[in-house]
Amino acid sequence: MDWITLMETLGEQHLLAAGGLLIGLFFGYLAQRSRFCLRSAVIEVSRGVLGVKLAVWLFAFSAALVASQAMMLSGNLDVSSARQLTARGSLSGAAIGGLLFGIGMVLARGCASRLLVLAANGNLRALLSGLVFAVTAQSALDGALAPLREAISSWWTIEGTARDMLAWVGAGHLGGLVFGVAWLALAVALAIRHRLSLWGWLGSIGVGLMVAAGWWFTFQMSVRAFEPIGVQSLSFTGPSAGLLMRVLTPPDQTWNFDLGLVPGVFLGSFIAAWMARELKLEGFQGGASMRRYIAGALCMGMGGMLAGGCAVGAGVSGAAVFTVTAWVTLASMWLGAGLTDWLVDRRGLADADPATPSLPMVGLEPVPETPT
Repeated sequence: MDWITLMETLGEQHLLAAGGLLIGLFFGYLAQRSRFCLRSAVIEVSRGVLGVKLAVWLFAFSAALVASQAMMLSGNLDVSSARQLTARGSLSGAAIGGLLFGIGMVLARGCASRLLVLAANGNLRALLSGLVFAVTAQSALDGALAPLREAISSWWTIEGTARDMLAWVGAGHLGGLVFGVAWLALAVALAIRHRLSLWGWLGSIGVGLMVAAGWWFTFQMSVRAFEPIGVQSLSFTGPSAGLLMRVLTPPDQTWNFDLGLVPGVFLGSFIAAWMARELKLEGFQGGASMRRYIAGALCMGMGGMLAGGCAVGAGVSGAAVFTVTAWVTLASMWLGAGLTDWLVDRRGLADADPATPSLPMVGLEPVPETPT
């Protein structure tokens, strides 16, 4: 069955949502099995350990870069019309938003995608944090927090034509491909050194490939659909806010990729946890713990909207196509998360939550923490 037949059978918007659902399902399954998590990687590095958590994140990150750049180099993908490379961007929003998001993901013990994955496994802390995150993101988009977001975003802007990093340095897609292969080689070296589990290898690489698949699928739809369709990939800030409004408002909105993505990730993670017998209800250990998670979710919701993406949306999807603002956001996330871990967790200024270790497992024995 070809593209045209699928579009005529399902309708363009429903096919777009179905693609988001399918890609999200695989992403959720693979993220749950590999324990993919930017926060874990940052904490590991900030504590002087280059281990399995960094390897998992690097596999996903480099796989997205390599696959996306390879498709662009071969002519099978064109992201020149994507919002990240055409619309005016905000460097101030990327820097401040990235810092806020990094702070938030340490306080909430997971980024937006990780909270969604954990919520599907029965983690009620992640479920509440995810809801607060979505509400805050919607408020920052066009609610009470929108004026503050717009003010910060206006401080330092950059035209869409100047947001392509590869064009800046004149490297082209071949240079982007080589850059991604270098990070992939580092991931392989770390994985071999620390004996990363098979799911660590396959799951994390699969997570990155799902990001590339998002770019490819929406591009293929955009060149065939009658109605304009934006080229995009996986992100969880805007889609979470959009799904929230879909639930709370009359169902008169059109279907799109994002509306399929979030439920798909939840379902995929649930299936993975069910098959591995890892479904388990987990709650808060006290009021102080709840305050920490809510504060983190608030920071991530505002930060994600300011930055124009989350740890996956900017940190992997945007970075894979070398958007300047995405790389600024990613660097700021690492900085914000590392500083928060040092100031809050490592110095013992926050409440301890024994149910959620500050340095979670990724499928192997625990990596010893660096003494403080």
